Amino acid sequence: MWLGPEEVLLAGALWVTERANPFFLLQRRRGHGKGGGLTGLLVGTLDVVLDSSARVAPYRILHQTQDSQVYWAVACGSSRKEITKHWEWLENNLLQTLSIFDNEEDITTFVKGKIHGIIAEENKNEQPQSEEDPGKFKEAELKMRKQFGMPEVEKLVNYYSCSYWKGRVPRQGWLYLTVNHLCFYSFLLGKEVTLVIQWVDVTQLEKNATLLFPECIKVSTRDNELYFSMFLNINETFKLMEQLANIAMRQLLDNESFLQDKSLPKPRKPLKNISALKRDLDARAKNECYRATFRLPKDECLDGHTDCTLWTPFNKMHIPGQMFVSNNYICFASKAEEACHLIIPLREVTIVEKADSSSVLPSPLSISTKSKMTFFFANLRDRDFLVQRISDFLQRTPSKKPCCSDREWKWNLADPGCGAKEKMKEESWNIHFFEYGRGMCMYRTAKTRELVQKGIPENLRGELWLLFSGAWNEMVTHPGYYADLVEKSMGKYNLATEEIERDLHRSMPEHPAFQNELGIAALRRVLTAYAFRNPTIGYCQAMNIVTSVLLLYCNEEEAFWLLVALCERMLPDYYNTRVVGALVDQGIFEELTREYLPQLSEKMQDLGVISTISLSWFLTLFLSVMPFESAVVIVDCFFYEGIKFILQLSLAILDANMEKLLQCCDEGEAMTILGRYLDNVVNKQSVSPPIPHLHALLTSGDDPPLEIDIFELIKTSYEKFSNLKADDIEQMRFKQRLKVIQSLEDTAKKSVVRAVSGDIGFSIEELEELYVVFKAKYLMSCYWGNNRAAAARRDQSLPYLEQYRIDMEQFKELFVSLTPWSCGTHTPVLAGRLFRLLDENRDSLINFKEFVTGMSGMYHGDLTEKLKVLYKLHLPPALNPEETESALEATSYFTEDVTTEVSPFVSELDFCLHCESQETQEDKGRRNENGPEKEEKGTSPQDYRYYLRMWAKEKESKKETIKDLPKMSQEQFIELCKTLYNMFSEDPVEQELYHAIATVASLLLRIGEVGKKFSNRPTRKSEDCKANPDPVSEEESPTSEQSQNSAVEQQPQADREDKTCGDAQPEKTQQENQTLGDGSGEGQGSPLQLLSDDETKDDMSMSSYSMVSTGSLQCEDIADDTVLVVCEGSSSAARYGSTIDTDWSISFEQILASMLTETALVNYFEKKVNILQKIKDQKKVERQFSSSSDYELSSVSG
Repeated sequence: MWLGPEEVLLAGALWVTERANPFFLLQRRRGHGKGGGLTGLLVGTLDVVLDSSARVAPYRILHQTQDSQVYWAVACGSSRKEITKHWEWLENNLLQTLSIFDNEEDITTFVKGKIHGIIAEENKNEQPQSEEDPGKFKEAELKMRKQFGMPEVEKLVNYYSCSYWKGRVPRQGWLYLTVNHLCFYSFLLGKEVTLVIQWVDVTQLEKNATLLFPECIKVSTRDNELYFSMFLNINETFKLMEQLANIAMRQLLDNESFLQDKSLPKPRKPLKNISALKRDLDARAKNECYRATFRLPKDECLDGHTDCTLWTPFNKMHIPGQMFVSNNYICFASKAEEACHLIIPLREVTIVEKADSSSVLPSPLSISTKSKMTFFFANLRDRDFLVQRISDFLQRTPSKKPCCSDREWKWNLADPGCGAKEKMKEESWNIHFFEYGRGMCMYRTAKTRELVQKGIPENLRGELWLLFSGAWNEMVTHPGYYADLVEKSMGKYNLATEEIERDLHRSMPEHPAFQNELGIAALRRVLTAYAFRNPTIGYCQAMNIVTSVLLLYCNEEEAFWLLVALCERMLPDYYNTRVVGALVDQGIFEELTREYLPQLSEKMQDLGVISTISLSWFLTLFLSVMPFESAVVIVDCFFYEGIKFILQLSLAILDANMEKLLQCCDEGEAMTILGRYLDNVVNKQSVSPPIPHLHALLTSGDDPPLEIDIFELIKTSYEKFSNLKADDIEQMRFKQRLKVIQSLEDTAKKSVVRAVSGDIGFSIEELEELYVVFKAKYLMSCYWGNNRAAAARRDQSLPYLEQYRIDMEQFKELFVSLTPWSCGTHTPVLAGRLFRLLDENRDSLINFKEFVTGMSGMYHGDLTEKLKVLYKLHLPPALNPEETESALEATSYFTEDVTTEVSPFVSELDFCLHCESQETQEDKGRRNENGPEKEEKGTSPQDYRYYLRMWAKEKESKKETIKDLPKMSQEQFIELCKTLYNMFSEDPVEQELYHAIATVASLLLRIGEVGKKFSNRPTRKSEDCKANPDPVSEEESPTSEQSQNSAVEQQPQADREDKTCGDAQPEKTQQENQTLGDGSGEGQGSPLQLLSDDETKDDMSMSSYSMVSTGSLQCEDIADDTVLVVCEGSSSAARYGSTIDTDWSISFEQILASMLTETALVNYFEKKVNILQKIKDQKKVERQFSSSSDYELSSVSG
């Protein structure tokens, strides 16, 4: 590449001059290329450790003048070819011009101007977005691409200097973190280490310090544990690695690939070595933390934050904290935890004004809202910017009240006046509203949490759930959204709606609200609307239980938005098909049990109880395992605290039952103890009539059960386990998510391998390795093949076998690296044909089973099976019409096959009628009359058994025989020969193979020519032959049978003579064939024609040609009448019509028999190839490395 001329003082230091003229020098870096010795090793090591640009560009061109000691670098190159191109351009375009100048300064000025002009011309076509990254970072990205062979679409996020521990020896080098890979490169005194790991393969990331390793990062995959240390900023590196691994897990989970945010504001001052991608990821992390802290909608983006103080009227203090400003909200969080949280939606703001500054309160700002509340901030640094921001928002926002839909249905709660404690609760909350405000702008303090712990009054529950969960914000900003969804989903049916209908009457059936159609209809509308909003989740069991409780305290629209907050923000990934979120939190629960209850943890693991209890507890928020009046108090605390409260309550329940659980002998006993305990958790303050609980049967016994007060249980959980932090839980969630998703991927791999192993010749180990390669190729298309839209074709609802599918281009890449039939430049053509053959449903995608079926055909089976695959690759649908013009024959064959297939669910009468060659109108009428009667009979058990038998027969694998294969036209045969010639070009015994295939091809071409003569003769009963496909034709005469048998009897002698005569074989065979053909009778065609049309039965056990096989061919594979003659007789002419080249054809039996005469061909196709070695080689060459002295590659995917 051309460089803006840079001054170079020491042109000879560490560089070797290879070419020179009066004005330019072409130099190579010492240590690059051949030789170099010790000096080269030292220079290479220095380049790596110091991150020199010479690693990327080991060649350069300098401009010089005779009297000047200063040199100017004008070009650099990564290869000799690239630098030579620049050198030749300079010699051809500048040398003559420069020789005219007298002044050396003029020469240098002219060269500089010319080079700047070239660079400006090249930059016209470059994308402007690349200017965002600093120059040093672009250089590092070029190094990464060159070193690891990555395409341009693979973006570097950041790179760090560190050491990789290989054994006990640290290798100093550079760690490159890209969007999809972790890469490391080191070169120390000739020892090179290259590591490439996909993020989707990472099973564990840990930052720890041990005696052996200093503070280091441990990266675990299924096969390796890698240690990196000596980072300048290990915390920043580890945080970025976590983010990238998390993005990869999200891709595995729901196909969410990484999309860079192009709308990030540009930094005020240029950042030295930080890429736009790194800034994007940092912004994402801050956004996620901001939204989680204040329960804001998922599209809310943080603009910035600043330190300030907030005046709190309830305690008359200025509380220090941070103000956060985003698109639609101003939020405040105090530095002291839980001292005060505040959320001010900008839609609620009416006035914002700057107050007078003073030494006590510098830069004060007051914000007034529609609810008559005024918030007073001080110590703001960017007060003017903030005022301008709010003013702009108010100007562009129309002043209209958000409209909420009418309450379509809501359960009438009990009269709260019937309980004194309920009245006291209401009074406490009214006082709280008076002091701290009401609505979204309420001050949220420790006092708020205390009131929630004591239980929310029945008539305030819906309102406060909406506020604490953040659902209120989404509801008021999306007016009419729910009503539109209900209208759109009305009358629509899919898998989700079927599951919803099935579960409607199981949703709190003991509650009177859902014992009538009104409540059921409301529940149906909410669940169906959400299934249409989020088809990825659709509907999951347990959603019905939670939604039914929400409907008791909210109207339908409010319950819908609460469900949105629950599924998409508060319990992420809980309600998908694999309940990943619940499994992740189950892992956290196990980890917390080990930390807080170490005595109980080991016992619970042995019993396997935690995995059973946690899913039912977490998915339904205890609603399905605890009396309703008590469980609803848990829901109060959950909406305020989040998953942190559910975890600490679960720990408190285990702690309360520790002694009994330690004495348990099995899982059933432990479940009974916990079930009885939870069933007796009561809420004595409830004003609602008690609702019978499903677990009442567990309380039966002689001793009266001991009741546990729910409020005491909640208080105990806060006293013992309140030091759980939300940030720590998020960190643990990341760690467990890696483990859970990789475990699910392993399960999927085992399921797929088990599903296909019965029909495929590969071993379990080989299938697992093939699955790894297949999945890696699919994932690569997700993040490198944007034009393929690979992510869009993965449907999580499909079985595991169907989830990963690849297109033709990806298949070609795999085929080229894995096929045992290497055909040079012809290999991609062969790959395309095999893809079309495997793609039975014609959707241009194949799944794993289809992929390994194709691979198995080339690797396993005997000579016949392998040749059969090769034969099929040169017939439609594998062969494109563009590749040969005479594909009509084979196409007609496939069409006939399809029409004669019989469904296993058709009755015997229909089967007989379908196979009739002539059908009268009376027959058709009879079938129509019998149709309904058959349907009625189909309900009887006898008919069901019949259908099951038919289905079982259909499911049995029917081995395809060589008789089922159609004949091959001349042009198709030529394509086959072309493939064989390409296939043998790289073989060690290629000369023998070429001679063998030349002999066979010549013989087969002559056989086809002989067949043409007979196919042109008119035949008797041609119409009968066409209409009657029976194995033995009724019109055959004894004379013709005898002549046919005599032809067959002559063949063995001819075979033996051919074998001894060598080169005279084709001529002799042709003469014999003519004799045989003449003697076979006018109405019969040739023996081979009769065999292919199934008009005769086998008489002999084996063809004489099978004598030369090496034992791989079964006796029944070749028919007794297989002669090296093809005469496409009357039935052929009738079947295919008189089109070009249809009178020349060759059958599979003839090709097989001819190839069996050549030992070289037999040995080639029976040669065993180790596919595991092929896979290993494929992983090594997947990326092109710049050097290969001593590299390591860890690119194992799972």
